Amino acid sequence: MKVKNTVGIISYGVSIPSNRIRISEIAAAWGKSGADVEKGLGVYEKSVPAADEDALTLAANAALNCLAKVPSFDKSLIQSIYTGSESHPYAVKSTSSVIAEVIGISTGYTAADFEFACKAGTAAMQVVCAEVSAGMVEAGVAIGADTAQSRPGDALEYTAGAGAAAYIIGNNKKEIIAEILYTTSFSSDTPDFWRREHSHYPSHAGRFTGEPSYFKHILGAVNSILAESKHKISDFDHVVLHMPNARFPKTAAKMLGITEKQLQNGFIVPELGNSYSACSLIGLAACLDKAFPGELILVCSYGSGSGSDAFVLKVNPAIKKLNRSGSMPVIKHYLSYSSYLKNLNKLRI
Repeated sequence: MKVKNTVGIISYGVSIPSNRIRISEIAAAWGKSGADVEKGLGVYEKSVPAADEDALTLAANAALNCLAKVPSFDKSLIQSIYTGSESHPYAVKSTSSVIAEVIGISTGYTAADFEFACKAGTAAMQVVCAEVSAGMVEAGVAIGADTAQSRPGDALEYTAGAGAAAYIIGNNKKEIIAEILYTTSFSSDTPDFWRREHSHYPSHAGRFTGEPSYFKHILGAVNSILAESKHKISDFDHVVLHMPNARFPKTAAKMLGITEKQLQNGFIVPELGNSYSACSLIGLAACLDKAFPGELILVCSYGSGSGSDAFVLKVNPAIKKLNRSGSMPVIKHYLSYSSYLKNLNKLRI
C-alpha cells in the first residue's frame, strides 16, 4: 500500500553484543567439520548475548543509540513505542514501557510488545508508520530485538544470534532521512517454526522451512510491492532480505534478479548470524550507514508462521547531517563452546 502522507525514518540505532562464537567452534563440539558447515550456511560467526544482556537491554541500548544520533530531536513528540521480539524477557510485563522509561519519554504514550517470529520488528514499524500517516501521533519508535534461542546440537545453533535495531519514525520533512513510500505484507498459516509456552527452545520443520515458507513469502511480498509501486528490481540501490542464513537470501535474490551489489551493504549475516526480529532492521541500518540522497532501498522481512513485510524507502538529503558511525561494532570477544553454553544457561535463570 502507498503511504499517503509524508512519513519516514528520522534516526536509527543498533545494539549488538560484543561476544561472538565461531561456527567452527560449535561444529567441533558436535564432531562436525567446521569448514563444511560454514560453506553450507555461509555464516562464519554469530553474536552471543552476555549473561547480563537480553532482548530488553539490547532494545534499550539500540533506542539510546538512536536518540544519540539526533540530540536536538524533541523526545516529547514520541507518542508510541512498540518492540517486536520472540524473546521478550517477561511473558506478562511490557518490554516497551521499560524502554520508554530508560530513554526518558513522559507517560503520554501508547506501548505494546509484538510477536510474529522474525518479522515482529517490521510489524512494529508498519504500525508506527500507519499512526504517523494517519496523524494520530507525530513520531513513534519501532524496535526489533532478540536473543535467539536454539537447542544445543540443533541446526539452528549455528545461526541463532542476538541484536537489536531501533527507529524513530515521524512526519517532519526536514528531519526525515529516509521516506517510507510503500509497505505491504504477505501472510499465511504455514507452521514451519514454533515454540510452545514454557519451552526453552523452538521446533522447526527442517529443510521444509525453505520452499513452502521462506521463499514463498519473501517472493510474494517483494513481487507485490514491486507491482504496487511500479518499480523494477533494478531501480533499487540497496536490498535487504531476511537472513536466516546466507544461502536463503542469496537464492531468493537470484530468483528476483537482485544483484550482489544491491545486497552487499545490508548483508550482515555472515558475521552476526540471524538476530531474528532485529535481522532485517539491522540490515537496513547497515544500508543507511552508506546510503546517499536519492537512493532507493527495498527491505523484506520474514517471520515463521508465516509472513513477510516489505518496504520501499527513498533516502533524503537530511541523511548527510546524521552521524552514521558506529552502527556495526568493531570490538569482538570470542567465546569457547563451554563459555557460550554458560552464558545461555544464565539467560534462562
